[in-house]
Amino acid sequence: MVDHNLIKDLNITDADIEGELATMLGGDVDEEALTGSVSDSVGDIESNSIIKAKVVKIVGNEVILDVGLKSEGLISVSEWNDPAEVVPGAEFEVLLEDIDPDTGLVLLSKRRADRIINWKRIVESTHEGDTVKGKVLKKIKGGLLVDIGVPVFLPASQVDIRRPADVGEYIGKEIEAKILRIDKERRNIVISRRKLIEEERASAKEKLMAEIEVGQLRKGVVKNIADFGAFVDLGGIDGLLHITDMSWDRIDHPSRMLEIDQDIEIKVLSIDREKEKIALGLKQKSENPWEKVAERYPVNARVKGEVVNIVNYGAFVKLEAGVEGLVHISEMSWTRRINHPSEMVNAGDEIEVVVLDVNKDKQEISLGMKQTETNPWETVAQKYPPGTVVEGTVRNLTNYGAFIEIEEGIDGLLHVSDMSWTKKVSHPSEMLKKGDRIRCVVLAVDQEKMRVALGLKQMTEDPWARAVPDRYQPGMVVRGKITKITNFGVFVELEEDLEGLLHVSELAEHKVENPQDEVKVGDEVDVKILRVDTVDRKIGLSKKRADWTGDDALEDAGSEASRDKKLRGGLGGDEGGGGLLDGINTDRP
Repeated sequence: MVDHNLIKDLNITDADIEGELATMLGGDVDEEALTGSVSDSVGDIESNSIIKAKVVKIVGNEVILDVGLKSEGLISVSEWNDPAEVVPGAEFEVLLEDIDPDTGLVLLSKRRADRIINWKRIVESTHEGDTVKGKVLKKIKGGLLVDIGVPVFLPASQVDIRRPADVGEYIGKEIEAKILRIDKERRNIVISRRKLIEEERASAKEKLMAEIEVGQLRKGVVKNIADFGAFVDLGGIDGLLHITDMSWDRIDHPSRMLEIDQDIEIKVLSIDREKEKIALGLKQKSENPWEKVAERYPVNARVKGEVVNIVNYGAFVKLEAGVEGLVHISEMSWTRRINHPSEMVNAGDEIEVVVLDVNKDKQEISLGMKQTETNPWETVAQKYPPGTVVEGTVRNLTNYGAFIEIEEGIDGLLHVSDMSWTKKVSHPSEMLKKGDRIRCVVLAVDQEKMRVALGLKQMTEDPWARAVPDRYQPGMVVRGKITKITNFGVFVELEEDLEGLLHVSELAEHKVENPQDEVKVGDEVDVKILRVDTVDRKIGLSKKRADWTGDDALEDAGSEASRDKKLRGGLGGDEGGGGLLDGINTDRP
Protein backbone atom coordinates (compact mmCIF):
# COMPACT_ATOMS: atom_id res chain seq x y z
CA MET A 1 0.00 0.00 0.00
CA VAL A 2 1.16 3.52 -0.75
CA ASP A 3 0.89 6.25 1.84
CA HIS A 4 -0.91 8.97 -0.15
CA ASN A 5 -0.78 11.28 2.86
CA LEU A 6 2.98 11.19 2.49
CA ILE A 7 2.60 12.44 -1.08
CA LYS A 8 0.55 15.37 0.16
CA ASP A 9 3.19 16.23 2.76
CA LEU A 10 5.99 16.51 0.20
CA ASN A 11 5.08 20.12 -0.62
CA ILE A 12 6.06 19.52 -4.26
CA THR A 13 3.35 20.37 -6.79
CA ASP A 14 2.57 18.29 -9.86
CA ALA A 15 3.53 21.28 -11.96
CA ASP A 16 7.04 21.23 -10.43
CA ILE A 17 7.49 17.61 -11.47
CA GLU A 18 5.76 17.77 -14.83
CA GLY A 19 8.06 20.46 -16.22
CA GLU A 20 11.12 18.24 -15.77
CA LEU A 21 9.47 14.96 -16.74
CA ALA A 22 7.76 16.35 -19.84
CA THR A 23 11.11 17.63 -21.07
CA MET A 24 12.72 14.24 -20.51
CA LEU A 25 9.81 12.41 -22.20
CA GLY A 26 9.91 14.75 -25.18
CA GLY A 27 7.09 17.22 -24.73
CA ASP A 28 3.57 16.46 -25.90
CA VAL A 29 3.32 12.95 -27.26
CA ASP A 30 0.38 11.46 -29.11
CA GLU A 31 -1.47 9.23 -26.65
CA GLU A 32 -1.59 6.49 -29.27
CA ALA A 33 2.17 6.58 -29.45
CA LEU A 34 2.14 5.59 -25.78
CA THR A 35 -0.51 2.91 -25.99
CA GLY A 36 -0.69 1.76 -29.64
CA SER A 37 1.49 -0.71 -31.49
CA VAL A 38 4.59 0.15 -33.42
CA SER A 39 3.93 0.91 -37.13
CA ASP A 40 5.84 -0.61 -40.01
CA SER A 41 5.45 2.22 -42.55
CA VAL A 42 5.50 5.95 -42.59
CA GLY A 43 2.88 6.59 -45.21
CA ASP A 44 -0.11 6.97 -42.90
CA ILE A 45 1.64 7.86 -39.62
CA GLU A 46 1.43 11.30 -38.11
CA SER A 47 4.15 13.15 -36.25
CA ASN A 48 5.06 11.96 -32.70
CA SER A 49 4.48 8.33 -33.52
CA ILE A 50 6.83 5.40 -32.85
CA ILE A 51 7.96 3.48 -35.93
CA LYS A 52 10.60 0.94 -36.88
CA ALA A 53 13.71 2.09 -38.75
CA LYS A 54 16.78 0.35 -40.17
CA VAL A 55 20.32 1.71 -40.10
CA VAL A 56 21.52 2.44 -43.62
CA LYS A 57 24.91 3.93 -42.84
CA ILE A 58 26.79 6.17 -40.42
CA VAL A 59 28.20 9.49 -41.58
CA GLY A 60 30.34 11.18 -38.96
CA ASN A 61 28.16 11.55 -35.85
CA GLU A 62 24.92 11.08 -37.75
CA VAL A 63 23.07 7.82 -38.27
CA ILE A 64 20.99 7.52 -41.49
CA LEU A 65 17.96 5.27 -41.10
CA ASP A 66 15.47 3.89 -43.61
CA VAL A 67 11.88 4.34 -42.35
CA GLY A 68 10.26 2.78 -45.45
CA LEU A 69 8.77 4.01 -48.75
CA LYS A 70 12.21 5.32 -49.72
CA SER A 71 12.13 7.77 -46.81
CA GLU A 72 15.24 8.31 -44.68
CA GLY A 73 15.83 10.04 -41.40
CA LEU A 74 18.77 11.29 -39.30
CA ILE A 75 19.60 10.68 -35.62
CA SER A 76 22.74 11.68 -33.74
CA VAL A 77 24.76 8.68 -32.63
CA SER A 78 24.83 10.18 -29.12
CA GLU A 79 21.21 9.11 -28.63
CA TRP A 80 22.35 5.49 -28.26
CA ASN A 81 23.61 4.43 -24.86
CA ASP A 82 25.91 1.96 -26.59
CA PRO A 83 27.15 3.37 -29.96
CA ALA A 84 28.72 -0.01 -30.74
CA GLU A 85 25.30 -1.49 -31.42
CA VAL A 86 24.70 1.01 -34.25
CA VAL A 87 25.68 -0.93 -37.37
CA PRO A 88 24.18 -1.02 -40.91
CA GLY A 89 21.16 -3.27 -41.03
CA ALA A 90 20.30 -2.98 -37.32
CA GLU A 91 16.67 -2.12 -36.58
CA PHE A 92 15.49 0.21 -33.84
CA GLU A 93 12.22 1.75 -32.67
CA VAL A 94 12.35 5.53 -33.04
CA LEU A 95 10.01 8.44 -32.61
CA LEU A 96 8.93 10.20 -35.80
CA GLU A 97 8.99 13.82 -34.77
CA ASP A 98 8.22 15.49 -38.10
CA ILE A 99 8.59 15.23 -41.95
CA ASP A 100 10.02 18.11 -43.96
CA PRO A 101 7.49 18.60 -46.83
CA ASP A 102 10.10 20.23 -49.09
CA THR A 103 12.97 17.74 -48.71
CA GLY A 104 11.02 14.75 -47.50
CA LEU A 105 13.65 14.37 -44.70
CA VAL A 106 12.22 12.56 -41.67
CA LEU A 107 13.18 13.91 -38.22
CA LEU A 108 13.64 11.05 -35.74
CA SER A 109 14.57 10.54 -32.04
CA LYS A 110 15.86 7.30 -30.57
CA ARG A 111 16.12 8.64 -27.02
CA ARG A 112 12.55 9.91 -26.88
CA ALA A 113 11.26 6.69 -28.36
CA ASP A 114 13.06 4.70 -25.67
CA ARG A 115 11.52 6.80 -22.93
CA ILE A 116 8.01 6.51 -24.35
CA ILE A 117 8.40 2.76 -24.74
CA ASN A 118 9.85 2.47 -21.25
CA TRP A 119 7.01 4.54 -19.81
CA LYS A 120 4.49 2.18 -21.39
CA ARG A 121 6.43 -0.82 -20.06
CA ILE A 122 6.71 0.64 -16.56
CA VAL A 123 3.05 1.65 -16.19
CA GLU A 124 2.03 -1.79 -17.40
CA SER A 125 4.49 -3.81 -15.29
CA THR A 126 4.85 -1.84 -12.05
CA HIS A 127 2.48 -0.52 -9.43
CA GLU A 128 2.53 1.86 -6.49
CA GLY A 129 4.50 0.20 -3.70
CA ASP A 130 6.82 -1.74 -6.03
CA THR A 131 10.61 -1.50 -5.70
CA VAL A 132 12.53 -0.07 -8.67
CA LYS A 133 16.17 0.61 -9.47
CA GLY A 134 17.54 3.63 -11.21
CA LYS A 135 20.40 6.09 -11.70
CA VAL A 136 20.25 9.58 -10.24
CA LEU A 137 20.42 12.00 -13.14
CA LYS A 138 20.41 15.46 -11.65
CA LYS A 139 19.22 17.74 -8.90
CA ILE A 140 15.95 19.58 -9.48
CA LYS A 141 13.66 21.76 -7.39
CA GLY A 142 12.75 19.88 -4.22
CA GLY A 143 14.73 16.74 -4.90
CA LEU A 144 16.35 14.51 -7.51
CA LEU A 145 15.53 13.21 -10.97
CA VAL A 146 16.09 9.45 -11.22
CA ASP A 147 16.17 7.36 -14.41
CA ILE A 148 14.37 4.03 -13.91
CA GLY A 149 13.80 3.71 -17.67
CA VAL A 150 11.86 6.95 -17.53
CA PRO A 151 12.74 9.97 -15.42
CA VAL A 152 10.97 9.91 -12.02
CA PHE A 153 10.98 12.28 -9.07
CA LEU A 154 12.70 11.52 -5.74
CA PRO A 155 11.82 14.24 -3.16
CA ALA A 156 14.68 15.41 -0.95
CA SER A 157 12.78 14.35 2.18
CA GLN A 158 12.55 10.81 0.76
CA VAL A 159 16.24 10.36 -0.05
CA ASP A 160 17.20 8.90 3.34
CA ILE A 161 15.94 8.45 6.89
CA ARG A 162 18.05 11.44 7.88
CA ARG A 163 17.86 14.13 5.24
CA PRO A 164 21.35 14.67 3.80
CA ALA A 165 22.87 18.14 3.85
CA ASP A 166 23.17 18.08 0.05
CA VAL A 167 21.12 15.62 -2.01
CA GLY A 168 23.40 16.43 -4.93
CA GLU A 169 25.91 13.93 -3.55
CA TYR A 170 23.67 11.15 -4.94
CA ILE A 171 24.02 12.29 -8.56
CA GLY A 172 25.42 9.48 -10.71
CA LYS A 173 24.66 6.78 -8.10
CA GLU A 174 22.49 3.71 -8.65
CA ILE A 175 19.72 3.53 -6.04
CA GLU A 176 16.72 1.43 -5.11
CA ALA A 177 13.41 3.02 -4.09
CA LYS A 178 9.70 2.42 -3.57
CA ILE A 179 7.10 3.82 -6.01
CA LEU A 180 4.88 6.19 -4.04
CA ARG A 181 2.66 7.39 -6.89
CA ILE A 182 2.07 6.73 -10.59
CA ASP A 183 0.05 9.47 -12.31
CA LYS A 184 -0.70 8.14 -15.82
CA GLU A 185 -2.67 11.21 -16.78
CA ARG A 186 0.16 13.62 -16.03
CA ARG A 187 2.81 11.02 -16.87
CA ASN A 188 4.83 11.38 -13.65
CA ILE A 189 6.08 8.96 -11.00
CA VAL A 190 7.21 9.81 -7.44
CA ILE A 191 9.53 7.38 -5.64
CA SER A 192 10.91 7.13 -2.08
CA ARG A 193 14.24 5.64 -1.11
CA ARG A 194 13.47 6.45 2.52
CA LYS A 195 10.35 4.27 2.57
CA LEU A 196 12.32 1.33 1.23
CA ILE A 197 15.03 1.83 3.86
CA GLU A 198 12.42 2.10 6.63
CA GLU A 199 10.75 -1.13 5.56
CA GLU A 200 14.08 -2.90 5.34
CA ARG A 201 15.12 -1.55 8.73
CA ALA A 202 11.82 -2.61 10.29
CA SER A 203 12.39 -6.14 9.13
CA ALA A 204 16.06 -6.05 10.16
CA LYS A 205 15.15 -4.53 13.54
CA GLU A 206 12.71 -7.32 14.32
CA LYS A 207 15.37 -9.88 13.53
CA LEU A 208 18.06 -7.94 15.46
CA MET A 209 15.97 -7.52 18.61
CA ALA A 210 15.28 -11.25 18.60
CA GLU A 211 18.96 -12.22 18.63
CA ILE A 212 20.88 -9.35 20.25
CA GLU A 213 22.13 -9.90 23.83
CA VAL A 214 24.10 -7.90 26.40
CA GLY A 215 27.82 -8.60 26.12
CA GLN A 216 27.77 -9.40 22.40
CA LEU A 217 30.23 -7.85 20.00
CA ARG A 218 28.34 -6.41 17.02
CA LYS A 219 29.36 -4.60 13.88
CA GLY A 220 27.79 -1.28 13.00
CA VAL A 221 28.11 1.89 11.01
CA VAL A 222 28.45 5.36 12.57
CA LYS A 223 25.42 7.33 11.38
CA ASN A 224 25.48 10.47 13.51
CA ILE A 225 27.90 12.22 15.87
CA ALA A 226 26.86 14.56 18.68
CA ASP A 227 28.66 16.24 21.58
CA PHE A 228 27.53 13.49 23.97
CA GLY A 229 28.28 10.49 21.75
CA ALA A 230 27.57 8.72 18.47
CA PHE A 231 24.64 6.78 17.03
CA VAL A 232 25.64 3.48 15.46
CA ASP A 233 23.42 1.61 13.00
CA LEU A 234 23.43 -2.04 14.03
CA GLY A 235 21.31 -3.05 11.04
CA GLY A 236 17.73 -2.06 11.68
CA ILE A 237 18.13 -0.01 14.82
CA ASP A 238 20.56 2.62 16.10
CA GLY A 239 22.42 2.18 19.35
CA LEU A 240 23.98 4.98 21.41
CA LEU A 241 27.71 4.94 21.98
CA HIS A 242 28.14 7.51 24.75
CA ILE A 243 31.34 9.55 24.86
CA THR A 244 32.19 8.09 28.30
CA ASP A 245 32.09 4.58 26.81
CA MET A 246 34.36 5.32 23.86
CA SER A 247 37.74 5.17 25.56
CA TRP A 248 39.28 4.63 28.97
CA ASP A 249 41.31 7.71 28.09
CA ARG A 250 39.99 11.28 28.21
CA ILE A 251 38.48 12.55 24.91
CA ASP A 252 37.14 16.04 24.25
CA HIS A 253 34.67 15.16 21.48
CA PRO A 254 33.49 11.94 19.78
CA SER A 255 34.66 13.27 16.41
CA ARG A 256 38.24 12.77 17.60
CA MET A 257 37.65 9.01 17.53
CA LEU A 258 34.91 8.42 14.97
CA GLU A 259 33.74 9.50 11.51
CA ILE A 260 30.36 9.37 9.80
CA ASP A 261 29.86 6.07 7.88
CA GLN A 262 32.81 4.47 9.69
CA ASP A 263 32.50 0.70 10.22
CA ILE A 264 33.19 -0.26 13.84
CA GLU A 265 32.87 -3.23 16.16
CA ILE A 266 31.21 -2.41 19.47
CA LYS A 267 30.05 -4.20 22.61
CA VAL A 268 26.40 -4.29 23.72
CA LEU A 269 26.19 -2.83 27.25
CA SER A 270 22.43 -2.76 27.87
CA ILE A 271 19.14 -3.33 26.03
CA ASP A 272 15.75 -1.73 26.73
CA ARG A 273 13.51 -3.88 24.55
CA GLU A 274 10.37 -1.98 25.51
CA LYS A 275 11.77 1.38 24.44
CA GLU A 276 14.01 -0.20 21.79
CA LYS A 277 17.11 1.48 23.16
CA ILE A 278 20.57 -0.06 23.06
CA ALA A 279 23.67 1.23 24.88
CA LEU A 280 27.00 0.43 23.26
CA GLY A 281 30.61 0.56 24.36
CA LEU A 282 34.02 0.66 22.70
CA LYS A 283 36.30 0.84 25.71
CA GLN A 284 34.65 -2.26 27.21
CA LYS A 285 36.32 -4.34 24.50
CA SER A 286 39.58 -3.95 26.42
CA GLU A 287 40.40 -4.49 30.11
CA ASN A 288 39.64 -1.66 32.52
CA PRO A 289 43.06 -0.17 33.36
CA TRP A 290 41.79 0.57 36.90
CA GLU A 291 41.42 -3.15 37.72
CA LYS A 292 45.08 -3.56 38.66
CA VAL A 293 45.99 0.08 39.13
CA ALA A 294 47.07 -0.43 42.76
CA GLU A 295 49.64 -3.01 41.63
CA ARG A 296 51.11 -0.74 38.98
CA TYR A 297 51.03 2.40 41.13
CA PRO A 298 51.64 1.50 44.80
CA VAL A 299 51.59 4.22 47.44
CA ASN A 300 54.94 6.10 47.70
CA ALA A 301 55.96 5.03 44.19
CA ARG A 302 57.65 7.68 42.03
CA VAL A 303 56.18 7.88 38.54
CA LYS A 304 56.17 10.23 35.57
CA GLY A 305 53.09 11.56 33.82
CA GLU A 306 51.74 14.25 31.52
CA VAL A 307 49.71 17.22 32.76
CA VAL A 308 46.44 16.99 30.81
CA ASN A 309 44.15 19.42 32.64
CA ILE A 310 44.54 22.30 35.08
CA VAL A 311 41.76 23.42 37.42
CA ASN A 312 41.65 25.89 40.31
CA TYR A 313 42.29 23.22 42.91
CA GLY A 314 45.03 21.26 41.18
CA ALA A 315 46.31 19.51 38.05
CA PHE A 316 45.32 16.19 36.49
CA VAL A 317 48.22 14.03 35.41
CA LYS A 318 47.89 11.21 32.89
CA LEU A 319 49.88 8.19 34.02
CA GLU A 320 48.73 5.91 31.18
CA ALA A 321 45.77 5.62 28.80
CA GLY A 322 42.63 5.83 30.93
CA VAL A 323 44.43 6.47 34.23
CA GLU A 324 44.77 9.99 35.61
CA GLY A 325 45.70 11.24 39.04
CA LEU A 326 45.20 14.58 40.77
CA VAL A 327 47.99 16.71 42.21
CA HIS A 328 46.16 18.97 44.64
CA ILE A 329 47.43 22.53 44.86
CA SER A 330 48.43 21.87 48.48
CA GLU A 331 50.74 19.06 47.33
CA MET A 332 52.72 21.11 44.81
CA SER A 333 55.30 22.82 47.02
CA TRP A 334 56.52 22.65 50.58
CA THR A 335 57.20 26.35 50.81
CA ARG A 336 55.83 28.33 47.86
CA ARG A 337 52.53 30.15 48.30
CA ILE A 338 50.59 29.03 45.20
CA ASN A 339 47.46 30.90 44.15
CA HIS A 340 46.83 28.79 41.03
CA PRO A 341 48.37 25.51 39.80
CA SER A 342 49.42 27.21 36.54
CA GLU A 343 52.18 28.91 38.57
CA MET A 344 53.81 25.48 38.86
CA VAL A 345 52.78 23.47 35.77
CA ASN A 346 51.33 23.83 32.28
CA ALA A 347 49.21 21.46 30.19
CA GLY A 348 51.51 19.12 28.29
CA ASP A 349 54.32 19.21 30.88
CA GLU A 350 55.89 15.89 31.83
CA ILE A 351 56.42 15.85 35.58
CA GLU A 352 57.57 13.44 38.28
CA VAL A 353 55.10 12.73 41.08
CA VAL A 354 54.71 10.48 44.11
CA VAL A 355 51.62 8.29 44.58
CA LEU A 356 49.94 9.34 47.84
CA ASP A 357 46.73 7.31 47.72
CA VAL A 358 44.80 4.99 45.35
CA ASN A 359 41.02 4.46 45.38
CA LYS A 360 40.17 1.83 42.75
CA ASP A 361 36.41 1.95 43.40
CA LYS A 362 36.20 5.71 42.85
CA GLN A 363 38.93 5.54 40.19
CA GLU A 364 40.96 8.23 41.95
CA ILE A 365 44.69 8.56 42.52
CA SER A 366 46.15 11.28 44.73
CA LEU A 367 49.57 12.48 43.64
CA GLY A 368 52.16 14.81 45.10
CA MET A 369 54.83 16.96 43.51
CA LYS A 370 56.46 18.34 46.63
CA GLN A 371 57.10 14.82 47.93
CA THR A 372 59.74 14.39 45.22
CA GLU A 373 61.86 16.97 47.13
CA THR A 374 63.22 17.13 50.67
CA ASN A 375 60.78 18.69 53.12
CA PRO A 376 62.52 21.83 54.44
CA TRP A 377 60.33 21.67 57.56
CA GLU A 378 62.30 18.60 58.63
CA THR A 379 65.24 20.90 59.43
CA VAL A 380 63.29 23.93 60.74
CA ALA A 381 63.08 22.57 64.29
CA GLN A 382 66.85 22.07 64.30
CA LYS A 383 67.62 25.48 62.79
CA TYR A 384 65.18 27.46 64.94
CA PRO A 385 64.88 26.01 68.44
CA PRO A 386 62.75 28.02 70.96
CA GLY A 387 64.59 31.14 72.11
CA THR A 388 66.30 31.73 68.75
CA VAL A 389 66.24 35.38 67.69
CA VAL A 390 65.37 35.74 64.00
CA GLU A 391 64.92 38.62 61.60
CA GLY A 392 62.19 38.53 58.99
CA THR A 393 59.85 40.49 56.76
CA VAL A 394 56.20 41.13 57.52
CA ARG A 395 54.48 39.30 54.66
CA ASN A 396 50.83 39.42 55.64
CA LEU A 397 48.55 40.86 58.32
CA THR A 398 45.42 39.14 59.64
CA ASN A 399 42.97 39.95 62.44
CA TYR A 400 44.81 37.63 64.80
CA GLY A 401 48.42 38.42 63.95
CA ALA A 402 51.17 38.88 61.38
CA PHE A 403 53.01 36.32 59.25
CA ILE A 404 56.76 36.88 59.24
CA GLU A 405 58.92 35.27 56.55
CA ILE A 406 62.06 34.09 58.31
CA GLU A 407 63.48 32.38 55.20
CA GLU A 408 62.17 31.67 51.70
CA GLY A 409 58.95 29.73 52.05
CA ILE A 410 59.11 29.53 55.84
CA ASP A 411 56.71 31.81 57.72
CA GLY A 412 56.21 32.26 61.42
CA LEU A 413 53.09 33.63 63.11
CA LEU A 414 53.43 36.61 65.42
CA HIS A 415 50.16 36.60 67.36
CA VAL A 416 48.64 39.88 68.56
CA SER A 417 48.95 38.65 72.15
CA ASP A 418 52.72 38.37 71.69
CA MET A 419 53.28 41.89 70.33
CA SER A 420 53.33 43.96 73.50
CA TRP A 421 53.58 43.39 77.26
CA THR A 422 51.59 46.47 78.14
CA LYS A 423 49.58 47.67 75.16
CA LYS A 424 46.26 46.05 74.32
CA VAL A 425 46.69 45.33 70.56
CA SER A 426 43.36 44.94 68.74
CA HIS A 427 44.89 44.53 65.26
CA PRO A 428 48.50 43.91 64.16
CA SER A 429 48.36 47.02 61.95
CA GLU A 430 48.60 49.05 65.17
CA MET A 431 52.15 47.76 65.55
CA LEU A 432 53.33 46.69 62.07
CA LYS A 433 52.83 47.19 58.39
CA LYS A 434 53.45 44.87 55.46
CA GLY A 435 57.08 44.86 54.33
CA ASP A 436 58.55 45.86 57.73
CA ARG A 437 61.75 44.13 58.77
CA ILE A 438 61.56 43.10 62.41
CA ARG A 439 63.46 41.02 64.93
CA CYS A 440 61.55 38.55 67.06
CA VAL A 441 62.13 35.38 69.03
CA VAL A 442 61.04 31.81 68.23
CA LEU A 443 58.55 30.58 70.83
CA ALA A 444 57.72 27.13 69.43
CA VAL A 445 58.02 24.97 66.30
CA ASP A 446 55.33 22.45 65.29
CA GLN A 447 57.01 20.39 62.58
CA GLU A 448 53.97 18.20 61.90
CA LYS A 449 51.63 21.15 61.33
CA MET A 450 54.47 23.19 59.78
CA ARG A 451 54.03 26.16 62.11
CA VAL A 452 56.45 28.49 63.86
CA ALA A 453 55.23 30.68 66.73
CA LEU A 454 57.07 34.02 67.13
CA GLY A 455 57.11 36.66 69.83
CA LEU A 456 57.94 40.36 69.70
CA LYS A 457 57.32 41.35 73.30
CA GLN A 458 59.59 38.51 74.46
CA MET A 459 62.51 40.47 73.01
CA THR A 460 62.33 42.68 76.13
CA GLU A 461 61.81 42.01 79.84
CA ASP A 462 58.22 41.85 81.02
CA PRO A 463 57.63 45.21 82.77
CA TRP A 464 54.86 43.63 84.81
CA ALA A 465 57.42 41.41 86.47
CA ARG A 466 59.02 44.32 88.33
CA ALA A 467 58.73 47.81 86.85
CA VAL A 468 54.94 48.28 86.86
CA PRO A 469 54.35 46.99 90.42
CA ASP A 470 57.23 49.15 91.64
CA ARG A 471 55.96 52.34 89.99
CA TYR A 472 52.23 51.87 90.52
CA GLN A 473 51.08 50.77 93.94
CA PRO A 474 47.56 50.76 95.41
CA GLY A 475 46.69 54.09 97.08
CA MET A 476 48.83 56.22 94.81
CA VAL A 477 47.23 59.14 92.98
CA VAL A 478 48.61 59.55 89.45
CA ARG A 479 47.76 61.58 86.39
CA GLY A 480 46.79 60.02 83.06
CA LYS A 481 45.06 60.66 79.72
CA ILE A 482 41.74 59.16 78.70
CA THR A 483 42.20 57.06 75.53
CA LYS A 484 38.95 55.17 75.18
CA ILE A 485 35.40 55.37 76.53
CA THR A 486 33.08 52.35 76.83
CA ASN A 487 29.70 51.78 78.44
CA PHE A 488 31.32 50.16 81.47
CA GLY A 489 34.07 52.73 82.00
CA VAL A 490 37.08 54.47 80.46
CA PHE A 491 40.68 53.51 79.79
CA VAL A 492 43.37 55.84 81.09
CA GLU A 493 46.90 55.89 79.71
CA LEU A 494 49.32 56.17 82.62
CA GLU A 495 52.43 55.98 80.44
CA GLU A 496 53.27 54.82 76.93
CA ASP A 497 51.70 51.41 76.27
CA LEU A 498 50.35 51.19 79.84
CA GLU A 499 46.66 51.68 80.57
CA GLY A 500 44.39 51.28 83.57
CA LEU A 501 40.63 50.87 83.77
CA LEU A 502 38.49 53.53 85.41
CA HIS A 503 35.21 51.74 86.03
CA VAL A 504 31.94 53.69 85.57
CA SER A 505 31.21 53.26 89.29
CA GLU A 506 34.49 55.04 90.12
CA LEU A 507 33.95 58.08 87.91
CA ALA A 508 31.92 60.24 90.32
CA GLU A 509 30.05 60.24 93.63
CA HIS A 510 26.72 60.19 91.81
CA LYS A 511 25.48 57.38 89.58
CA VAL A 512 26.85 57.77 86.07
CA GLU A 513 24.62 56.54 83.25
CA ASN A 514 26.85 57.64 80.40
CA PRO A 515 30.63 57.99 80.95
CA GLN A 516 30.83 60.50 78.07
CA ASP A 517 28.81 62.95 80.17
CA GLU A 518 31.69 63.05 82.65
CA VAL A 519 34.87 62.85 80.55
CA LYS A 520 36.10 63.05 76.97
CA VAL A 521 38.86 61.24 75.06
CA GLY A 522 42.06 63.22 75.51
CA ASP A 523 41.14 64.63 78.93
CA GLU A 524 43.84 64.45 81.56
CA VAL A 525 42.56 63.28 84.91
CA ASP A 526 43.91 62.45 88.37
CA VAL A 527 43.11 58.89 89.39
CA LYS A 528 43.76 56.76 92.43
CA ILE A 529 45.26 53.32 91.99
CA LEU A 530 42.95 50.75 93.55
CA ARG A 531 44.53 47.52 92.37
CA VAL A 532 47.58 46.26 90.45
CA ASP A 533 47.00 42.71 89.12
CA THR A 534 50.31 41.35 87.82
CA VAL A 535 48.74 38.04 86.80
CA ASP A 536 46.01 39.48 84.57
CA ARG A 537 48.12 42.61 83.87
CA LYS A 538 45.40 45.03 84.92
CA ILE A 539 45.35 48.23 86.92
CA GLY A 540 42.13 49.35 88.61
CA LEU A 541 41.61 53.13 88.94
CA SER A 542 39.21 55.54 90.65
CA LYS A 543 38.59 59.18 89.84
CA LYS A 544 36.15 59.91 92.62
CA ARG A 545 38.53 58.62 95.28
CA ALA A 546 41.35 60.76 93.93
CA ASP A 547 39.11 63.78 94.61
CA TRP A 548 38.43 62.85 98.26
CA THR A 549 40.07 65.02 100.92
CA GLY A 550 40.05 65.18 104.70
CA ASP A 551 37.68 62.85 106.43
CA ASP A 552 36.72 61.13 103.21
CA ALA A 553 40.31 60.23 102.52
CA LEU A 554 40.85 59.02 106.10
CA GLU A 555 37.66 57.01 105.94
CA ASP A 556 38.72 55.47 102.67
CA ALA A 557 42.18 54.70 104.02
CA GLY A 558 40.69 53.20 107.18
CA SER A 559 38.31 51.18 105.17
CA GLU A 560 41.13 49.89 102.98
CA ALA A 561 43.30 49.14 105.99
CA SER A 562 40.44 47.28 107.65
CA ARG A 563 39.82 45.17 104.55
CA ASP A 564 43.55 44.59 104.15
CA LYS A 565 43.77 43.40 107.74
CA LYS A 566 40.89 41.01 107.32
CA LEU A 567 42.37 39.62 104.12
CA ARG A 568 45.79 39.20 105.70
CA GLY A 569 44.29 37.44 108.67
CA GLY A 570 42.26 35.18 106.48
CA LEU A 571 45.18 34.30 104.23
CA GLY A 572 47.72 34.02 107.04
CA GLY A 573 50.16 36.68 105.92
CA ASP A 574 50.94 39.52 103.54
CA GLU A 575 50.24 37.39 100.49
CA GLY A 576 46.60 38.42 100.55
CA GLY A 577 47.36 42.07 99.94
CA GLY A 578 46.47 41.72 96.30
CA GLY A 579 42.74 41.50 97.12
CA LEU A 580 42.15 45.08 98.33
CA LEU A 581 39.69 45.87 95.54
CA ASP A 582 37.44 42.82 95.61
CA GLY A 583 34.21 43.81 93.94
CA ILE A 584 35.85 46.06 91.31
CA ASN A 585 35.44 44.11 88.06
CA THR A 586 37.77 45.41 85.38
CA ASP A 587 36.90 42.62 82.96
CA ARG A 588 33.38 43.74 82.09
CA PRO A 589 32.51 43.53 78.39
